Amino acid sequence: MSGYNAVSAKNTENAPSGNGLFSHSVAFSHYNNLSAQLPVDPSTGKLVAGGITEQAKQCFTNIKSIVDSIGHVMSDIVRITVFVKDIKDVDAVNKVYKTFFPTYVPARTNVAVAALPMDAMVQVEALLSHGEGSIPNAPQAGDLVKLTNNTANAPTCALSTQTVAFSHYNYLSAQLPIDPQTGRFVIGGVQEQARQCLKNIKAILESIDVPFDDIVKMTVFVTDLKDMEAVNEVYSTFFPDSAIARTVAYVPARTVVEAADLPMGALVQMEAVVSHGDGTPPQAIEDRHGIVIWANNTENAPKNSLSTQTVAFSHYNHLSGQLPLDAKTGKLVAGGVKEQTEQCLKNVKAIVESINHVMEDIVKVNIFVKNIEDMDAVDEVYKTFFPGGVPARRTVGVSALPEDALIQIDVVVSNAEGTPPQA
Repeated sequence: MSGYNAVSAKNTENAPSGNGLFSHSVAFSHYNNLSAQLPVDPSTGKLVAGGITEQAKQCFTNIKSIVDSIGHVMSDIVRITVFVKDIKDVDAVNKVYKTFFPTYVPARTNVAVAALPMDAMVQVEALLSHGEGSIPNAPQAGDLVKLTNNTANAPTCALSTQTVAFSHYNYLSAQLPIDPQTGRFVIGGVQEQARQCLKNIKAILESIDVPFDDIVKMTVFVTDLKDMEAVNEVYSTFFPDSAIARTVAYVPARTVVEAADLPMGALVQMEAVVSHGDGTPPQAIEDRHGIVIWANNTENAPKNSLSTQTVAFSHYNHLSGQLPLDAKTGKLVAGGVKEQTEQCLKNVKAIVESINHVMEDIVKVNIFVKNIEDMDAVDEVYKTFFPGGVPARRTVGVSALPEDALIQIDVVVSNAEGTPPQA
């Protein structure tokens, strides 16, 4: 097994401690997954003094400390996600952001949420390219390049790149319902807005000659969960897209999140993760083509006709957001947040095991809770599933979750054997 990629978790004293619950960065193959960073001074363990500007600066400083500690630079970041409590604070965050990304800008998502840990005003998360990969004692593909792309057929922004490709993945900036010709919102309600978001995603993919069905994971942000029925009507007209995908009923993994607010007052925003079969140069032709998407569902976890439980491509598996639903009944489990957390993680475990993996293969965990004060109870259960505290982690508070759940969890899983073709 020494020739396989390995999960490589690291921590630095120059960023706030994960207190044994999570690692600062978790590398696997050609990506590093960073834990979301709060505006916490690592020397005190407390929020920095000041307002949104000071807090944003501390978040980015913490990210830079982690990036520096693993021998990388900020321009290796492929995607940034900014969570704020007040969407109006994004302008102040942007001023700080520019000082950390003066030229190159990654793909980006901005969203306001109901609450953040420690009552912070902002939390920032980063995904990092990892040119050397993580095969033990075998630096590899260090000459891979990061490819950025913008097209006039989708909305452009000076502070984000529409899509950033590295190795076998493309990460897209979250798309708002903006007509690229006018730079304004499309006329209409949530259905028209959902359609425009998906049209923008499709335009970006067409600009890099990638088919729509190469999407492996979608995250849908809505300001009112009641709008999801209308969003789903539109969503189902885009997926599956091709005849091949329709034949196998392929749909990406998906997570639905209620946002407190979205940029420009949008009703919906969508984010896509895309497989990139040809990778990024330089690669030998035999290493570039023919990698396939593996989609999988198991009877041991809840099913949804609009999402696949897990979609694997190359060295990663992306799981749909898991709710505390009993797979046999399709209903919420009885009890409070502890019971619901346990069920979410049981569902994750069932999916992971169904693809012949183990929980130790998980590199990133995203937790959405209705009440941020429930996190102590959540963590009690969490530790029993992740006793080593290895995965990177993100925690946000939301005002509502599907099925009126108290918690939802999605994860990213390393995939050591990759997907065919294999040597």
